[in-house]
Amino acid sequence: MTEKTEFAQRLRSAMIAAGYPDRPAVLEREFNSRYWGRSVTFQAVSRWLRGEAIPSQDKLQVLAEWLRVEPQELRFGERAAATVREQRGRWEDPKFYQEREVIEAFLGLPMPQRKVVREVVMALAVAAKADTDKKPG
Repeated sequence: MTEKTEFAQRLRSAMIAAGYPDRPAVLEREFNSRYWGRSVTFQAVSRWLRGEAIPSQDKLQVLAEWLRVEPQELRFGERAAATVREQRGRWEDPKFYQEREVIEAFLGLPMPQRKVVREVVMALAVAAKADTDKKPG
C-alpha cells in the first residue's frame, strides 16, 4: 500500500468515526466551511479520498481539528502519533522545566547570539564525549 492510499484509508475512517459519510461532497462542504484559505474543489477532495493526493500541512490541520484526531495520526498513522505523544510527554515532564526554559530563551535570541550559544553548547558536548570515551568501561 502506498503512503497516499494509507492516508486515504485513515481519512475515510476518521470521517466515519466522526459521524460523517466518507463522500467527497461531504468532505468538500465540511472542509471549506472551516478553512480560511482558498476553497478546495470537489476534484481535490476526491483525490484525497481515492489515495491520489495528500493535502498540505495547513489543510491537514483543519481536517484533524474537524475530525477530532491528531494531525500526525491522520497523516502518518497511530504509531507516529504515539511516538509524538511520548516525546511530548517527556518534554512536558516537570523535571525538565529548566531545560525547556533555557531552550525557549535560546529561541528568543537574535540569530548572531543563537549562533554563539550553539557553538558553546556543541564544544561542551564534544568535550563531554571525549571525557566519556577516555574513561575505562
